[in-house]
Amino acid sequence: MARRPSNIWLIIVAGLFIVVPFLTWYFTWFGRDLSEQDIATYLADEKNPRHIQHALLQAEQRIEHGDQSARKFYPQIVAASKSAHAEIRKTAAWVMGQDNKSDEFHRALIDLMKDDDPLVRRNAALQLVRFNDASGRPELRAMLQPFDAKTPIAGTVVSLLPVGNAVRAGAMLARIRDSSDNVAEFRSPVDGVVAALAVKEGDSVQSGQTMNSITPDRATLLNALQALAYVGTKDDLPLVEATAKLDAGAETTQQATLTAKAIRSRSGQ
Repeated sequence: MARRPSNIWLIIVAGLFIVVPFLTWYFTWFGRDLSEQDIATYLADEKNPRHIQHALLQAEQRIEHGDQSARKFYPQIVAASKSAHAEIRKTAAWVMGQDNKSDEFHRALIDLMKDDDPLVRRNAALQLVRFNDASGRPELRAMLQPFDAKTPIAGTVVSLLPVGNAVRAGAMLARIRDSSDNVAEFRSPVDGVVAALAVKEGDSVQSGQTMNSITPDRATLLNALQALAYVGTKDDLPLVEATAKLDAGAETTQQATLTAKAIRSRSGQ
């Protein structure tokens, strides 16, 4: 009688289909607890941006909980704010806002207001409010206005995302063919909705030329309105009150009303 083939290899393969994805998820999950040594090691891992982000978020939790041992990571957090990766700089800006008594964080946030990436500047401006510092106010005002997306490369427009499409930062807005016949993707620097196009398919564009206008999304509006409630001036009232034209949602309207009231109260109006 022939022996029945063993199913052991099928079981092993099936197990791998379960275990490998789990381990991949687990070791890239930002919620996974790290030891102090792991945080220090990850913050220094410049070849792996996800490790740095993971460590930054773990350090943030310790700062929020008042864990004084987190202060040993402050120099590395400041160093992360100078990373070549915008996503790391943005995360570092957010983390530094959790300790509004730190002079080194305050100085680093002020430096980030000169960053090339708009989301980094926005995070820095929002966190500076925690330091009772209004130097990010121009950026907060910009968050309440349409954003002009400018192409970093020259070439011919191959395709464009139509007006009315919602986009997240990093979403593709256009494809551009350069002088070497290579097609590059132009991606959105911010979150919002494509409100208007400044070019059309087939047009030639220069580096730095405006491609389209992006209306801020609700989260951006709310963040800016909440911050301006603390640092806004009477000059900001027209912008605050005009947010209803960008988003007529009840939450935005209510926050705009509260922000305007807070500004008028400080201004003695």
